[in-house]
Amino acid sequence: MTAVFALATSLLWGLADFGGGLLTRRLHALTVVVVSQTLAAVVLGAVVLATGGWREAGGSLWFAVAAGVVGPAAMLCFYRALALGPMGVVSPLGSLGTVVVPLGVGVALGERPGAMQAVGMAVAVAGVVLAGGQRMGGVSVPRRTIALTLVSAFGFGAVMALIAEASTNVTGLFLALFVQRLCNVAVGGAALYATVRRGTPALPGDGLPALRGALPALAFVGIADVAANGTYALAAQHGPITVAAVLASLYPVVTALAALGILKERLRTVQAAGASLALLGTVLLASAG
Repeated sequence: MTAVFALATSLLWGLADFGGGLLTRRLHALTVVVVSQTLAAVVLGAVVLATGGWREAGGSLWFAVAAGVVGPAAMLCFYRALALGPMGVVSPLGSLGTVVVPLGVGVALGERPGAMQAVGMAVAVAGVVLAGGQRMGGVSVPRRTIALTLVSAFGFGAVMALIAEASTNVTGLFLALFVQRLCNVAVGGAALYATVRRGTPALPGDGLPALRGALPALAFVGIADVAANGTYALAAQHGPITVAAVLASLYPVVTALAALGILKERLRTVQAAGASLALLGTVLLASAG
């Protein structure tokens, strides 16, 4: 069952990333973050009420609050990167943080990476360099896109580490994710308000009709992200965490395949090799954890 749940996590995270990136090409990235996370918070609130998750409230929820502050910034950077650059490059690079950051936390606490982890880090760095290589015609992936992706990767890794500290069981995880989403909405909403005050519209030219038309997709992005967190927790409970981490870390493949099949993205050989190396480095790091 571990493999089933972990692969479901990859599928859900991959489709959520693809949907979020696609929506950001039509709507402001902060609008996508705020609306999708609001819809996810509504669903999570119902789950917390149904499971009695509020009984798990305690001091550790401050970790969920911190995750809720970091999360919107990471999502904003990631969605902007997906909108600006090839999803087949951005998604694998964005997955690095989900393994690299927990590894870095371990090193800071006195742990030392093993040989496999060292190889994984070297492969991942090589992938980052190659993924920024030139496309056909001499046009490279913009440095801004790579920078946004790496910032989001660090943010996602920090969120995972914080959420892990915020809960010890499934019902506690639901509560932690609910609190995180509420903070996501608050922080993202404040940033969106500030952006609008500076003169940037929150909605495209056709206004509310465009938002209403995008609501099903926004709901899918938010709920798929929440569901992925749930299936990952189940995968970790039903078997070795290393197996769950390796299989769940394959979600960029889903995003890349969706971009290839739907958007007809084509990557130059060096870019495809770089994205593949970044993904391989992620798998090596996770499998050695």
